Amino acid sequence: MSGQPVVATDTGDVRAAAPYDEADVIFHGGEIVTVADGVQESAPGPEAVAVKDGVIVHVGDYREAVSRWQGSRTQVRDLGGRALLPGFIDAHGHLGGIGLQATLANLLAAPDGDVTDIASLQEKLRAWAKTPVGLASKWIIGFGYDDATLADGRHPTREDLDAVSTTRPVLAIHQSFHLGVVNSRGLQVLGYTKATADPDGGVIRRHVDPVARPFGEPNGVLEETAFTPASEKATKGLPLTALAALFSKGVATAARFGFTTVQEGGATLENLQALRDAAAVVPFKIDVVAYARADEATTSLEADPVGASQEYKRGVRAAGVKMYLDGSPQGRTAWLTEPYKERPEGTPEDYCGYPTIEDPKVVLNQVCTAYARGWQVLAHVNGDAAIDQFIDALDAAAKEAGPGDRRTVAIHAQTAREDQIEDFARLGVIPSFFSMHTFYWGDWYRKTVLGPERAATISPARWAVDRQMVYTSHHDAPVALPNSIAILSSQVTRRTRTDDVIGPEQCVSALDAVRSITINAAHQYFEQDHKGSIEVGKLADLVILSANPLTVEPERIKDITVTETIKKGTTVHPAVATSSDAPELGPGAPADYQWHGCC
Repeated sequence: MSGQPVVATDTGDVRAAAPYDEADVIFHGGEIVTVADGVQESAPGPEAVAVKDGVIVHVGDYREAVSRWQGSRTQVRDLGGRALLPGFIDAHGHLGGIGLQATLANLLAAPDGDVTDIASLQEKLRAWAKTPVGLASKWIIGFGYDDATLADGRHPTREDLDAVSTTRPVLAIHQSFHLGVVNSRGLQVLGYTKATADPDGGVIRRHVDPVARPFGEPNGVLEETAFTPASEKATKGLPLTALAALFSKGVATAARFGFTTVQEGGATLENLQALRDAAAVVPFKIDVVAYARADEATTSLEADPVGASQEYKRGVRAAGVKMYLDGSPQGRTAWLTEPYKERPEGTPEDYCGYPTIEDPKVVLNQVCTAYARGWQVLAHVNGDAAIDQFIDALDAAAKEAGPGDRRTVAIHAQTAREDQIEDFARLGVIPSFFSMHTFYWGDWYRKTVLGPERAATISPARWAVDRQMVYTSHHDAPVALPNSIAILSSQVTRRTRTDDVIGPEQCVSALDAVRSITINAAHQYFEQDHKGSIEVGKLADLVILSANPLTVEPERIKDITVTETIKKGTTVHPAVATSSDAPELGPGAPADYQWHGCC
């Protein structure tokens, strides 16, 4: 070991420690993956890691660790052949949405749920309505159905949900969180009738009726900005105790999958304050990086509506803003330059989806305002037309703002073309891919959404690796479970639900995949100096896995399990048992929190 040992302060800063202090714990007896610069996938890892006061103080020889750092209070932990890695860092997700996902009726298909058709979806909603949360909720709500997996081969309709209830509003949320279906009572609450025009950036789907006037009777399926009021009203109607527990449930779930840093990606300003209020009551056990909605933040009259900072306060910091430029490829609302292979019913032959923001001047203003105020920019861009719109805005904004290390992030970038990856490299943009799309919707993309040729290059991580770019990968929970192992497996194998391989030329190595949710994600957050790898002086954010993803067969990565998650030297998963699953409301608890899409 070289250099003076360091420790973490209460504020999370790192400072020098007195020499020859004994360590709190020494890990050994397993495969240690440091992800440090210059380390190759095939190179043997160090024998031991020592931790003191939440900081890594030794990485290397086991005998040296024992002779230098073991004292009477030091815990020496034998990993028993398991793997020790840096704690996983969530490059994009929604903390409150993770909690919401755990609260609502589970409408997911296998392997995350067991909904197979509209009949089983209806039963899930009926059962949830009888639970304590469901009985106290104004709406009956479920999350996660996917028309791509339903045996009926279609979205449910208002009539299907009327079979669940005709007296209470019902909402079934699509897995993309960009669409949803309401029953007739829900349409009444929303005020949607055949006289209601589609809102900008959204669609109220209609029953096919050539004589209907003026727009056609809504069939219950709502897209994008037409869906947003439904999700807002429904979640606002959840009982107070459920709303107050969303953050804590989100943290517990993320920690279960090995995450030591998570994101609240796209909070309203009200919810950003609720996040801070929650931390003021009980500090978060893992770090939370928040991004405010760009449309709100850039038009706010407040002097500093975001309060961006590199400093965590009780586990929370705001970093910047998130823009929304299009929708969902699997929901066929993402904005493409070429038509969808099979278009949604009622759309023209040249249907390519649509932008969230029509006016490019509005997009440019959001970017320029964020740059001027020092806010990091994340942009939801799934379709290549939306990516073009974003790149145009970044080019213009860079000319106005001048050079700078801004680490702008293209979230999802599902259908990014190779020339657009080149533009990202030129502009210093970090692509953050939703790599699990290859599993969840790879087959659907080939058959229905894009066709075989375009589908082969979704989540094109290999193009980024070949250009030696920093890229990250994320789970976008609640769209998918915050499953770190699935993120790794999907990048290495690109297996679909039918066990086929989609675009094998875009596969990356296991080390590249691990880097995408460790050191690369730390770089995305400007935190690479104290997170993201196992090195002396960095925070002891660690995860213990049942096996090493770098040494098992690629097809076995999916079978790895997270056995322990450690934040600043303290185990946060498995959690210590408590007397209640939901925290009691106390002074300052975020009782008015309301989770908003989109993902």
